Amino acid sequence: MIITFAGFTSCEQDDDVVFVAQPDPDGVMFVNATAESYTLTNQTANNLAERFVWNEVDFAAPTTVTYELQGSSVSDFSTFTTIGTTGDNNLGVTVRQMMSLAMEAGLDNDPETEMPNTGQIYFRVRAYAGTDGSNGLNAVSEAMSLNVILPEAEEETGPELPKIYVTGNFAVASGYEADWTPEAGIPLAAAADGQTNYEGFIYMNVDTPNYKFLPTNEGWDGNWGDAGDADGAYTEVLESPGVNAGTPDGTGGYFLVKADTEALTYSLTETNWGVIGNATPTGWDSDTDMVYDADNKIWTLTLDLTQQEAPDNGIKFRANDAWDLNIGDNDADGTMEFNGQNIGVPESGNYTITLDLSNPRMYTYTLTKN
Repeated sequence: MIITFAGFTSCEQDDDVVFVAQPDPDGVMFVNATAESYTLTNQTANNLAERFVWNEVDFAAPTTVTYELQGSSVSDFSTFTTIGTTGDNNLGVTVRQMMSLAMEAGLDNDPETEMPNTGQIYFRVRAYAGTDGSNGLNAVSEAMSLNVILPEAEEETGPELPKIYVTGNFAVASGYEADWTPEAGIPLAAAADGQTNYEGFIYMNVDTPNYKFLPTNEGWDGNWGDAGDADGAYTEVLESPGVNAGTPDGTGGYFLVKADTEALTYSLTETNWGVIGNATPTGWDSDTDMVYDADNKIWTLTLDLTQQEAPDNGIKFRANDAWDLNIGDNDADGTMEFNGQNIGVPESGNYTITLDLSNPRMYTYTLTKN
């Protein structure tokens, strides 16, 4: 590849400056460290799995250098997928992209099949002069192998947590099945087996909610209400059977509900959720409000996000424009923890963001690029 520039001087003498592009003697190679293994789940499909970094290539000519990250299910790259191209020396790969390669390699997460759920996938980077890769001047790195795991279905679900149930006059109006029906009770989950501290989120979309707590969803035996004198009381003290419990201000909303059946206490905290972080247009200064979808029981938002890497950067979910109730993701596995770490954004773009708090103590989110 020869690039010629014609130069002119004030003495009207023509100088031809010729640059002959040459291969970089150092070639191109990955410089990032990798994890011992990568656990890939559908819940975390949109999360950043790894950011590949390589050295910059010098073709000894003033021309653009393009880098193409390739992924393959086979080590010889007889077939491969182009993950993306960039002029920078790094590119992120999502869990979804790794899962696609893993499935091409014959892995699956179905416990009913004989297919393995662990194996290897491969990545390499190609550098070439220019932008279309047709000039023949390029360098290709050695392949990097990554160990991947697709947890089988029963491994992903985890142990069943003990539950109690809530039923009342608000259910049908709030997108649940039936009012005052134990079988359609909305679950609260304990922190672990043998514990009595239950929690969950419940939408009560009526003017004056009334409800009871049930030890099972099979009937009314042993139900708890409020220890107050009249229906709609909110003393935060449980009594069996008690009167129908109410809400802090007597009106509806989307509540974090907690109950301790040993201490005989309960509480409701109204919550309205938003997204905050340096990946959002308003940074860490203010939230962007989400909207509750009662039909699907999720909070949702469409928003432009910029690429950010967790845990130092990214986004978090928080309630009521304050940090008292905030949720992050400590393990980048799509399940969430109160006061958890920031959530990374794999690449800049317009995203549909969802927050699902309907499964008690198994709170999840998605970032889907539009």
